[in-house]
Amino acid sequence: MSVPDYMQCAEDHQTLLVVVQPIGIVPEESFFRIYKRISAVSQVNVRDSQRVLYIRYRHHYPPENNEWGDFQTHRKVVGLITITDCSSPKDWPQTFEKFHLQKEMYGSTLYDSRLFVFGLQGEIAEQPRTDVAFYPSYDECETVEKRIEDFIESLFIVLESKRLDRATDKSGDKIPLLCVPFEKKDFVGLDTDSRHYKKRCQGRMRKHVGDLCLQAGMLQDSLVHYHMAVELLRSVNDFLWLGAALEGLCSASVIYHYPGGTGGKVGSRRAQGGSLSAEAGNRHRPGALTSNGINADTSTEIGRAKNCLSPEDIIDKYKEAISYYGKYKNAGVIELEACVKAVRVLAIQKRSMEASEFLQNAVYINLRQLSEEEKIQRYSILSELYERIGFHRKSAFFKRIAAMQCAAPSIPEPGWRACYKLLLETLPGYSLSLDPKDFSQGTHRGWAAVQMRLLHELVYASRRMGNPALCVRHLSFLLQTMLDFLSDQEKKDVTQSLESYTAKCPGTMEFITLPDGLKLPPVPFTKLPIVRSVKLLNLPTSLRPHKMKSLLGQNVSTKSPFIYSPIIAHSRGEERNKKIDFQWVQGDVCEVQLMVYNPMPFELRVENMGLLTTGVEFESLPAALSLPAESGLYPVTLVGVPQTTGQITVNGYHTSVFGVFSDCLLDNLPGVKTNGCTVEVIPALPRLQISTSLPRSAHTLQPSSGDEISTNVSVQLYNGETQQLIIKLENIGTEPLEKLEVTAKTVNTKEKLYGDFLSWKLEDTLSQFPLKPGEVATLTVNIKVKLDFSCQENLLQDLSDDGISVSGLPLSSPFRQVVKPRVETKPINPQESSKAGDFSHVKTLEAILNFKYSGGPGHVEGYYRNLSLGLHVEVEPSVFFTRVSTLPATSTRQCHLLLDVFNSTEHELTISARNNEDLILHAGECQRMAIQVDKFNFESFPESPADGTQFANTKQLEEERQQAKGLEINSKLDICWKIPSLKREGEASVEGVLNQLVLEHLQLAPLQWDILVDGKLCDCDIVVNCKVGDPVPLEVKLTNWSKHSVGPFALTVTPYQDYQNGVHNYELQDIITFVGSNTFYIDSVKPTKDTVYFGALLFLYTGDFYLNIKFHEDNCSRELPLSWFCLPSVHIRAMEPAVQTKL
Repeated sequence: MSVPDYMQCAEDHQTLLVVVQPIGIVPEESFFRIYKRISAVSQVNVRDSQRVLYIRYRHHYPPENNEWGDFQTHRKVVGLITITDCSSPKDWPQTFEKFHLQKEMYGSTLYDSRLFVFGLQGEIAEQPRTDVAFYPSYDECETVEKRIEDFIESLFIVLESKRLDRATDKSGDKIPLLCVPFEKKDFVGLDTDSRHYKKRCQGRMRKHVGDLCLQAGMLQDSLVHYHMAVELLRSVNDFLWLGAALEGLCSASVIYHYPGGTGGKVGSRRAQGGSLSAEAGNRHRPGALTSNGINADTSTEIGRAKNCLSPEDIIDKYKEAISYYGKYKNAGVIELEACVKAVRVLAIQKRSMEASEFLQNAVYINLRQLSEEEKIQRYSILSELYERIGFHRKSAFFKRIAAMQCAAPSIPEPGWRACYKLLLETLPGYSLSLDPKDFSQGTHRGWAAVQMRLLHELVYASRRMGNPALCVRHLSFLLQTMLDFLSDQEKKDVTQSLESYTAKCPGTMEFITLPDGLKLPPVPFTKLPIVRSVKLLNLPTSLRPHKMKSLLGQNVSTKSPFIYSPIIAHSRGEERNKKIDFQWVQGDVCEVQLMVYNPMPFELRVENMGLLTTGVEFESLPAALSLPAESGLYPVTLVGVPQTTGQITVNGYHTSVFGVFSDCLLDNLPGVKTNGCTVEVIPALPRLQISTSLPRSAHTLQPSSGDEISTNVSVQLYNGETQQLIIKLENIGTEPLEKLEVTAKTVNTKEKLYGDFLSWKLEDTLSQFPLKPGEVATLTVNIKVKLDFSCQENLLQDLSDDGISVSGLPLSSPFRQVVKPRVETKPINPQESSKAGDFSHVKTLEAILNFKYSGGPGHVEGYYRNLSLGLHVEVEPSVFFTRVSTLPATSTRQCHLLLDVFNSTEHELTISARNNEDLILHAGECQRMAIQVDKFNFESFPESPADGTQFANTKQLEEERQQAKGLEINSKLDICWKIPSLKREGEASVEGVLNQLVLEHLQLAPLQWDILVDGKLCDCDIVVNCKVGDPVPLEVKLTNWSKHSVGPFALTVTPYQDYQNGVHNYELQDIITFVGSNTFYIDSVKPTKDTVYFGALLFLYTGDFYLNIKFHEDNCSRELPLSWFCLPSVHIRAMEPAVQTKL
């Protein structure tokens, strides 16, 4: 016996072996369809008996194994069923002849045979036959199962007769010696009459009868016969057959203890628990054997024998039997199959360690030279058995050997598909699965080195199968799951192989379905590169949407009638945990930042890296990056454009590395930190881009609010200079720009500003709205810098230290370094700097222009955007007013303002005022200019806290009043400067220069006195002409602009003559006479009221006369300041009357 049956199990000892084979040309599919129906009839209840007959079908059985049928009757082919396809009656004789030839192959052991003919019809098919069944086709054969049952019953009849013949032999002849094939030559010439020989014959026959009883369904009888055979054979040291008797005893006991079977097919065996009691009434007919000692009545032995073995004894007897088989070289197959049967029993008993010993013995059993197919079968069964006893890694080891055997070099056509299939089956044994999710959490399970070897073999098998997609999938899995265990060289080798495969078949995220239905999940490269954090970024400051504030506020839902609801608050809390507190805008590029690093020892190129999102239609804009070898954390920004509104969730990212496309989900990356993955997308808004006529600034403004400035521009101006800033507003978005608001805010300056720093007219710009995409509007902003023009103390100190006069003398060259040093000329040593002082008088002004705009669907939903323009202005000094004073003018309502003007620039400068000639100042020159100005009425400005409640205290009130006075004075002076060489000009303001004394001199008295002579107002250089001898009317008008009533007053008018040499003549009684009194009495005058008093003068001589008007010192006039009683001078020129010529 040379071909082992690795599927053998203990319960096969009670089966009858039936071979089913085709004759002639029979379609394989049709044959196995009929074979499947035949093999379904595997157990038949014997008619008129409670016994059950079990059948074991085989479609292939080596004839040499049939020769061992006497040794173990379940190895004997007792039935033959042949299937043939015969469509013509002419072929029938030849077919029938083949049937007889087939029977002759197993003729010595066959009990009965059948021929199933398909396709033959007619007279031949209608002839009644017991051994032949005709069917029109493979589909019309309903009686196949019934025919098989009848066939099995015929087998039982023969079996039962043989059992009875063996057990009730009364011929008196000697019991034949049953032999195995290799024993026949050993028994030639033996003494057949010896006692030893007879016992051997009796023992072997008793064992043979036990086999027949077991096949016939008489379990208890078989146990008795086996026990008796063991005793007989042990006494004569017939070890081979003793082992068979012990194995038979074990098989019968296994059948009793484990009615479900040990072959692994649950329910394949019928319960045998009641067979012992059932068989008690089915004993053989009583009868005595001959003097050989075999008695058919075994009732006496039943009482004595131990009968069924215990589970522990079963294994012991198996060990003993196998040890006996091991004594015979030619019994290797028997020994191997016994080991397999014992392992199956031990597997049920859950005695894994003992089972492994049997299997280890089976591994080392030396058989003849096995074919490759037999080796594959052997290793596969060993693997299966190890799996059954829980030795998964050992099972995988033998499964892998079987797989490698499928592709052995000695095989002409290696079975790579079978090899691949077996390799897949080894994966669980090595704690390996093809799902990368099993490797994403926890520590690594299994031996990584073995797992990598197995994965490499899967790749190789896939390649030899001609399936590059499988190669890519397994190599991707190897690289993803075993990356930590690969050496640097192995990483390079694997990636090179992967790139060569993906050049033919790129890796995808699709499931790969194998022919047996197994699906290989995709393998995303979550470690190439490794992502440590995912952060959704807010839009740039200039593009962030802002919600217009409502009366209810943003955090109160207007859909609910309740002010507060705990249900709403709870739902909002959950929403905040999931969503991010900023919004994205439809149609705008949105960013997600990933912190990644490259674990590979070489540069890693990642192509087509983009975002995976759900919830909103999203256009991902893929990126390509190159990470240096073993880089640290490296920021990568992925961008995309949401096309619709709603909530968008970033689920992960996709990459293409080494030709493998991967979809990496954040849920499968437990180590990734994120600030949230869900953000709201609001409707589209326009995008405003601004460009200016000024150059960009290197200074970046940092406003206190934390807002970012999108654009910074700078300009250098002289103090008092005005420049236009032209801003182009371009709508670079896709929505119309409908609303625009512009505001300005000065930041980071301690300088005192006079007037409006920035001013503009928005109406002209808004007239161009709505601004369609691509259109441009302009906004003109006037930049006017007016800082303090008063000379700083440090500048005066610098001038005096250098010995420079401010009286108009030319300045030496060192002064230029003092007044206006460059930044680079500042001393490097900080101590020197502190001593010398900071001589740079360049001031810095910074402001932010904020553009609030909206439009499109976002405007409908109440959203807007802010865009900020930073303005950096460096203000260089132009002129300084080093000294200010006043001189009275000829008119009481005017005075002279004296200004010492200093040119602090490096250029020649002209300065002018209203109605004044230009004054030329050289660089560093100081000159005085006098400006005649009308005095000002400041009574309209607030004087008490009651009138200026907006001011916090008296000091602040006084400052505001003084500033208002300075503003009014400056507007009347209109002082301007020009630098012809630079073609630049500006204003020079005296607002911060005027002190309180100067302001008092420039202020009109609250009591306004008007003197009219002959109806003409007298003041300054006005000369009133009159005629000698004519009375001249004199009017004195008093207007009270104070807030209190004044008066009464008394004033006297005294005429005099001025000789222009300092001598005044008041003795003019004979020259001038008054018509009436020369003293005027003025009653009390209420606020804002006036009163007029009249008089007259009579000039007797010609000449120039002046009127001196003096107030009488009384209580009323003494209470008021003298400046209130400043009357205009009166100059009267008396002339001869014209002589009338008579005709």
